[in-house]
Amino acid sequence: MFGIGGGELIFIMFIVLMLFGADKVPEMARTMGKAMAQLKNATNDIKNEIQKGAEANGFDQNMLSDLTNNINSEINNAKTNLIGDSNPLKGISDNFSTEIDNVKSSVTEENLTSTADIEKVKADLAQDELHKKEEIEDAIGPIKRKK
Repeated sequence: MFGIGGGELIFIMFIVLMLFGADKVPEMARTMGKAMAQLKNATNDIKNEIQKGAEANGFDQNMLSDLTNNINSEINNAKTNLIGDSNPLKGISDNFSTEIDNVKSSVTEENLTSTADIEKVKADLAQDELHKKEEIEDAIGPIKRKK
């Protein structure tokens, strides 16, 4: 209830028992119980008086609930206007992600049309590499590795 655990509550009860004695503790508990009951009755009386006053002035329960809902929605709107988006870079990241998606789609479309071109370039590169190796071997002779 108040963030007090079981062990802490037992410790507090032990301290109260040591301070006031075993004969005063039940009397104090009875007094505390009566005070809590009086407090509860007083709050219920206040609630009833407020409801009676509201009904006398023409407010019924539905109207009050509508009023509280409207107030809560206005408070939430004010919060969102003041706070705004929790991530100010959200719009920028959305723009980047859409641009990335556009580039990906264009690249994949070009890939589908240029797969043959890529294969041709690979073949040309392999042929050029083979030709360069032959030129090197002709210039310096075959390279013999030691075993």
